[in-house]
Amino acid sequence: MTAPNRNTLWARALVDELAAAGVDAVVVSPGSRSTPLTMAAARHEDVHVFSQLDERSAAFFALGRARRTGEVTPLICTSGTAAANYHPAVVEANQSRVPLLCLTADRPPELRDSGANQTIDQEKLFGDAVRFYKDLPEPAADDRKLRSLRTTVAGALAAAEGADAGPVHLNVPFSKPLEPTRVPGDVPEDLASEAEHGRDGAYVSRNAGVPELDDRSLRELARGLDVDRGLIVAGPADPPGLDPEAVTALSHATGFPILADPLSGVRFGGHTRVAPVIGGYDAYLSADVAEDDDWADPEAVLRLGASPTSKRLRKYLAATDARQYVVDPTGRWREAEFAATDLVVAEPSRLCGRLSQLVAGGSSSGAWQRQWTDADEVAFDVLEESAKAEEAPEEAPFPEEGAFPEGRVLQTVAEELPDPATLFVSNSMPVRDLDRFAAPSTTSVTALGNRGASGIDGITSTALGAGSATTDDLTLVTGDLAYYHDMNGLLALDRCDVDATIVLINNDGGGIFHKLPVEEFEPPFTEQFKTPHGLDFEPTGELYDIDFTRVDAREQADPAATQELRERYREARDSEGSHVIEVLTDAEASHRTREALRDEVVDHVRGE
Repeated sequence: MTAPNRNTLWARALVDELAAAGVDAVVVSPGSRSTPLTMAAARHEDVHVFSQLDERSAAFFALGRARRTGEVTPLICTSGTAAANYHPAVVEANQSRVPLLCLTADRPPELRDSGANQTIDQEKLFGDAVRFYKDLPEPAADDRKLRSLRTTVAGALAAAEGADAGPVHLNVPFSKPLEPTRVPGDVPEDLASEAEHGRDGAYVSRNAGVPELDDRSLRELARGLDVDRGLIVAGPADPPGLDPEAVTALSHATGFPILADPLSGVRFGGHTRVAPVIGGYDAYLSADVAEDDDWADPEAVLRLGASPTSKRLRKYLAATDARQYVVDPTGRWREAEFAATDLVVAEPSRLCGRLSQLVAGGSSSGAWQRQWTDADEVAFDVLEESAKAEEAPEEAPFPEEGAFPEGRVLQTVAEELPDPATLFVSNSMPVRDLDRFAAPSTTSVTALGNRGASGIDGITSTALGAGSATTDDLTLVTGDLAYYHDMNGLLALDRCDVDATIVLINNDGGGIFHKLPVEEFEPPFTEQFKTPHGLDFEPTGELYDIDFTRVDAREQADPAATQELRERYREARDSEGSHVIEVLTDAEASHRTREALRDEVVDHVRGE
């Protein structure tokens, strides 16, 4: 059946092409100018529409789905500031290489620069943050222009999901009528069917390859890794993630321990039964360890993924004399200490698989591997024993070094996660605490975070987007400021049919600033940096129809608070629906406890 007008024809062709290329869902925010696109998506039988009222939350929701799947979930919005609200998520997608497709409706060209209502300059709105941009022509019932549109959609998807994955932007102008009302003569009856309806499958098929080394370069790299003491450092992974089996195979072939960031996809899973996966390094490594005569340093380091979350690990690696190979499929540099020596342009999982076949035999000594596995065992033993310590006596009920450390939240949640599970962690302290407190385990956990730009905006929406893309149980661990920033995102629990267990660490402000020297300057530290808000988040439970419970860890010693949290989390995990568990903490006391635990781990590892 011929479309009633050219806008409907144009939008229908665009959405058809997305679906033909494998897109099965879009995220739509309400608006008038985007009516043709919204109608086309809503009426397409192969496309699921997630409705989000807030464009900022919508963009992070789509980013979360793509972070979980490695595939794009397009965004549709109206013109004006609606499109501008995509920008924070676009920045994160750019920095963390997450595919994102923004379809922003716009006024027709003649209304630009005219003062027309809800009309802003949307051309190249996101600047250099996108991999591909095009201001589409005005809709036309023309064979060639429709073929061009379908080809442009294929190019946009290829750019979004390619080796250098990231955001793309198609600006889509529409004149009225925006609704599918019939306009006589607007669409000719003899329009070529292929242009109007597409081909059998995608109009342009995409055959994506991956960059890899030639045989000579591969052998040269293998020779560089033929050392007695080597490390594999797996940083936060780009979607769809590192292949833990390939990384494990290389570890077996070389004898190298794997220092696995919690967001690498390598710290958790069945492979940890047989691979030397190291997770406690943040508690005992530092630059001065590299100068310790009793601690052997690596001679070669193979670095996969983005820069590690752990600053202490980054500083330690920079202080060694090791030859460091940064593996990046795009050829871009992601090592901010500027201490690495080699850039290897290759897809990391495939590279590990090929290297494991070439270097089979193992060059590292057993003593080298035991140095790391023993240190890790000591680190997590200290954390475990500190959680079992007797409560402080009444005359000194809350010494700072015995306070409940916020990292205990991440330790407890990681231990109690169902199998399988998706775990999303906020920036600021939660991701750092996950790094230090969560031991490698055999549980199948997909741990995710927004470490591209490392902002605290859009955290809840990203987590719920990730949850919408899987049947795994979803747990979000977030801080109070991140929760406040994205309370709008909680609406997706109902509108997008996502269940989540949200663990909210509330230390009344920016607790991470206690890690910085500015803590010593009071004023203005409290009011301008820690910024206590005094908000009671319990009403969000009623507002968004979420079960809300609270653990006050400020008035309890560590063991009691940990046990209460464990029980509350188990109840939420095993119950239907969504839940918020708020954990009230003292940020300063918690940070002092982190420091005390770190010092204790270092003393034990060094045998002091």
